[in-house]
Amino acid sequence: MGLTKAPFGEEFVWGVSTAAYQIEGGYLQDGKGFSIWDDFVRKRGKIANKENGDVACDFYHRYADDLQLMAGMNIRHHRFSIAWSRIFPVGRGEVNQAGVDYYHRLIDHMLALGITPWITLYHWDLPSSLEIKGGWTNRDIVDWFGEYVAFCVKHFGDRVKHWMVLNEPMVFTGAGYFLGIHAPGRRGLNSFLAATHHAALAQAHGARIIKSLQPEGMVGTTFSTSHVEPFSNRERDIVAAKKADALLNRLYIEPLLGMGYPTDEIRALRKLEQFMKAGDEQNLKFDMDFVGVQNYTREIIKHSYFVPYLRAKLVTAQERQVPTTTMNWEVYPESIYHVLKKFSAYPTMPPLMITESGASFPDVLENGKINDAARVQYLQDAIAQMYRAKQDGVDIRGYFFWTFLDNFEWAEGYHPRFGLVHVDFETQQRIIKASGNWYADFLRD
Repeated sequence: MGLTKAPFGEEFVWGVSTAAYQIEGGYLQDGKGFSIWDDFVRKRGKIANKENGDVACDFYHRYADDLQLMAGMNIRHHRFSIAWSRIFPVGRGEVNQAGVDYYHRLIDHMLALGITPWITLYHWDLPSSLEIKGGWTNRDIVDWFGEYVAFCVKHFGDRVKHWMVLNEPMVFTGAGYFLGIHAPGRRGLNSFLAATHHAALAQAHGARIIKSLQPEGMVGTTFSTSHVEPFSNRERDIVAAKKADALLNRLYIEPLLGMGYPTDEIRALRKLEQFMKAGDEQNLKFDMDFVGVQNYTREIIKHSYFVPYLRAKLVTAQERQVPTTTMNWEVYPESIYHVLKKFSAYPTMPPLMITESGASFPDVLENGKINDAARVQYLQDAIAQMYRAKQDGVDIRGYFFWTFLDNFEWAEGYHPRFGLVHVDFETQQRIIKASGNWYADFLRD
């Protein structure tokens, strides 16, 4: 297609995604409490170059200028998250009014500039006080989360009509409670399974609360996805790929759709039964208004005797000698088409949105400019693959690029740069990259 936004229709949503811990900074400022990421970045050897998000992009202080920049780039939809511990410093109970006031100012400024707010209620920064009580492994978190969700809807819902309950539950439970490479740094199958079930319950519980308080609101949630292919046509590689697909792509969406957990492919998931109570199967289900699909790459899977539970392992992009990003992920925009087709094949799937899509490349600042041609190409290819899916009948309603500003990229620190806007983390200077200018031109009415 001649790449324009016109074929997507007037109602199609185009925007950018960000996350509080990755851009806000304002570390413990104005009454904010500790989050698990505030704790995790201080553990030896967890974060590249011993970096942290204490300042990040300083969006907490610079939001007005950054939003002005966003509006100038013709971006009219901003998906951002609320830092739970900025509202409730110890997770629940006493409210930090300064934190509430900050989000009021942020939302008001967005609306004044013609930018529609899309709030993600949980983007990984659990208050530390709740982690001390077990965090996502404690079933009480379903109620704690519900209290927080209700507060946000009651206080911001007069101006915010678009909500996303969780960001990538498979990542924050898998990396944070099984592998220990993300906050809070726990490991083990039981921690992972408990966190998985409680996050899945909270996903539906939070959505029900939003709808009860704001029936006209648009409620969704987001899932990390990867297009999965077997390394070969051998049966054991095909079986391994099916297991990886069940874990990476199906673990949370299927209980949400009322299908239960994919225990046939992964027997270890049958141990989830120890955390199930009467009524849980029904309480896992909710009819979302939309589902957010987040995709960056594909995974090639082969059988391995040495990987517990799955008997499957990744064949890395480096092993396959294919083009990669600075995250060492394969550059494969076609993955977007495949995951959209996969998710849309569920009979009861609501409309889909791409709520994250992007790529980190080694940006070079020359003469005050960044000509990130690889990111421009990725963005064009991603949109083309989304349109390909739309032509095939997929009900796709929006695209949010990850991300607006270069930011703190979790355990990878500040080295991977995903932004449309370059950030000098020493001076906090912003420079719109070639990709940002391309997106601005694409979005121009």
